[in-house]
Amino acid sequence: LDFPTTKSVVEYVWIGGDGPLDLRSRAKVLPKTVQGLEDIPDAGFDGFQTNQAPPDCSEVRMKPRALFQDPFRPTGLNLMVLCDCWSPDKRPLPSNTRIMAQQLFDVQPQAEPWFSVTQEYTIFKDGKPLGWPSATARSFGGPTTQLGYPGPQGPYYCSAGADVSFGRQIAEAHLKACLCAGVKISGVHGQPMPGQWAFKVGTCQGIEMGDHLTMARYLLNRVGEHFGCVVSFDPKPIPGDWNGAGCHTSFSTKAMREVPNKGEVGGFEEIRRGIINLERKHQEHIMAYGEGNERRLTGMHETAHIDTFSWGVGNCMAHIRVPKSTEIAGCGYLEDRRPASNMDPYVVTSMLFKTCCLD
Repeated sequence: LDFPTTKSVVEYVWIGGDGPLDLRSRAKVLPKTVQGLEDIPDAGFDGFQTNQAPPDCSEVRMKPRALFQDPFRPTGLNLMVLCDCWSPDKRPLPSNTRIMAQQLFDVQPQAEPWFSVTQEYTIFKDGKPLGWPSATARSFGGPTTQLGYPGPQGPYYCSAGADVSFGRQIAEAHLKACLCAGVKISGVHGQPMPGQWAFKVGTCQGIEMGDHLTMARYLLNRVGEHFGCVVSFDPKPIPGDWNGAGCHTSFSTKAMREVPNKGEVGGFEEIRRGIINLERKHQEHIMAYGEGNERRLTGMHETAHIDTFSWGVGNCMAHIRVPKSTEIAGCGYLEDRRPASNMDPYVVTSMLFKTCCLD
């Protein structure tokens, strides 16, 4: 059946109390069609169930912030709206990192901070990554399923073929869902470990980066439901000689993107200045860049060691990579390869902006 065109079904999406991956949603039918964000009212939910409020005062209010099309209800005038969370007396909840990021971006809007994020993730089904074999062993009490291991890394990255590419249908369905929703997704590809994929969101300016990555993560979880698969954002889902999962964040300001006039500072020198500030606050950033990141940033598998800051031109083994094209052009962007796959995009983007532009 098609949805009617006289009403709108709006899926309210928000971040729960257990971190940036605790994505929740509920649908609300509005008695009129929605033309814009201003037509969507605030809504509420039981915050005790999401670890955002005590049971004796559990009401949490949601404020609509970013509007998207609903790719799962394609007929009619149905939408998704990303919200942030507030107490009934209009105080932002601790889980509302969006409002703090917005306040930082508002300090210097003329800097025009641009971001793009490459989000890596691993697809699990029946307790193991897609493409990983199972070995059946017998133990006391009956048969048990043990995790087998595929061949070593090498043939899986950006590969094609049923023997080396696992989960393409999910990655493609997610790409389509993002495009239909209006998320600024710009690519997908297979990763070095079987069952591991990545998608890229951006370029986005300021707070838009956190909004679009959060909605892309939510849509990926919804797509996984259709395939009976679970998406893991663990930064090292399988220990051993396998790549981890990061959230590489590219960043630039207007001054970094433009070749300066004679006698002015900008372009590549502005990028160098930002890197100096990032080195000075390395440990502060590491502490905010995702839980379990020490299992990933080991100095192996295309990472630098978590304890020692490093940067380089075209060097994917450094914490901060500057593209060779940026060095040649004398302007461009830097890529922060430290954030883990489970990072909070509002925290990471606003920290990059603050460290490079405000400190």
